[in-house]
Formats: sequence, structure tokens, C-alpha cells
Amino acid sequence: MRSCWYDYGETMSFVRSLLFSTPLIVVSTLLMGTLSLIASFFDSSGNSQHRIARGWARMLLAVSFMRVRSEGLEKLDPRGAYVFVANHGSFMDIPAILATLPHQFRFFAKKGLFKIPALGTHLKRAGHLPVDRSNPRASLKSMMEAARIISSRGISVLNFPEGGRSAEGLRDFKEGPAYIAIKAGVPVVPLALVGLRELLPMGSAHLKSGEVLIRIGDPIPTKGMEASDRLELTQRLYREVAELLKAG
Repeated sequence: MRSCWYDYGETMSFVRSLLFSTPLIVVSTLLMGTLSLIASFFDSSGNSQHRIARGWARMLLAVSFMRVRSEGLEKLDPRGAYVFVANHGSFMDIPAILATLPHQFRFFAKKGLFKIPALGTHLKRAGHLPVDRSNPRASLKSMMEAARIISSRGISVLNFPEGGRSAEGLRDFKEGPAYIAIKAGVPVVPLALVGLRELLPMGSAHLKSGEVLIRIGDPIPTKGMEASDRLELTQRLYREVAELLKAG
């Protein structure tokens, strides 16, 4: 009997996701994307677009019946600039982080996304950074640009050092975020997103309702570090995120 009720609940959850959440996500994305594009003609800094993106993120979470709570937000200076580093297991990771962190931040997106009409224009005007993982020289240029943005404008950067979404576990971290933080001379902050992968797994169109937790680790200072320290810092970040994911 319990199995029957579980199957019924899963079926109704999928129907709700398909007929309610997904259409509203599409409508919200089109509406807020249009507003963001219009705002970009009046604000070249990307700050207005980021505020609109934060509203968009909250809409997506609301229509998906996902609740996000955070632990450790008090560790951050709301006016500070950081390199945020997080695990990546779901398409809803960025909306969850946008809805939680009070900071202006930009993120890296695959170069191919910048070639998509409308989406590419929005990403470019909002100040997000293209990354070409197949071209080390272009990738290094993107990292240098990120460090310049942080240093000159006091804007944070979000990076998923696994290099993409992972279906399970935590993959090895790439050294890019550590390099950016060292070059910019700002703290790097480990984040752990707990529960999102279960609510929207890779390859699934089923948006499940539930609670998500974002654990924020202690900022790690990088002042005095050299670029040669990036491997050691990357390994430390991996350990920190892994511990935050396992924390009770």
C-alpha cells in the first residue's frame, strides 16, 4: 500500500512539474530576460541585470516549490568581493545561489551559449564571462578578465570548479577559481549545495518540490599567495566543499 501511495505521489509530482512548473519557468524566463535586456541599454555595469536575475531566480524556485535556506551567510561581508566555489549537480544551482547571496557576482558560461541568439546577448550585456575549455589560451584570458573585474569593480565571481554538472559525488576541481582569487587578491569561499541534485537530477525534466540547503564555508584569504600556490589552494577547496556536503 505504501508503494502505491509513493507511486501516486511521484506521478502527481511529475504532472505538476510538467503542466505547472515548467510552463511558468518558461514564461518567467522570457519575461525577466526581456526586462534584463532592456535594462542593459541603460546600465552597462550589469548590476541592474543581476538584480533582475535575482528576482527571476526566486520566481523559478517558487513555481518549482523549492525552498532554499542557508547556513553561514553571516561569515560574508555584504560589501566584500569574493570568488565563490560550489559543487554543481543541477540546472537549479545558479537560481538557488542567486536567491541566497546578497552580492553582485558574475559567472562563467560555456562559450557556445554566447552564440545563441538573445541568450548570448543577455549573457554578454550582463557581464558574464565565456569560457572555452578546449582552448587553454582563451580560458586563461577569461580568468585574467575575471580577476580584473574583481580588482577594478569589486564584483564577485561564481565558479563551478568541477567543470560541469556531475551526476553523483564530487569530481576533481580545476585550478581556475584558485588562480582568479590569487590574482585578484580576494578571499575564496567554498559553497555546498545540498539536496538540489535529488530535486532535479541530470537528464530529468521532473522538478520535485522540497528544501535545499546552501552551506557557506569560511572565506579563505589569498593575500600573499603566488600563482604557484593555486594547486594547494584548489586541493583545500575540494576538501572544504566535501566536508560541507557531509556536514550534519
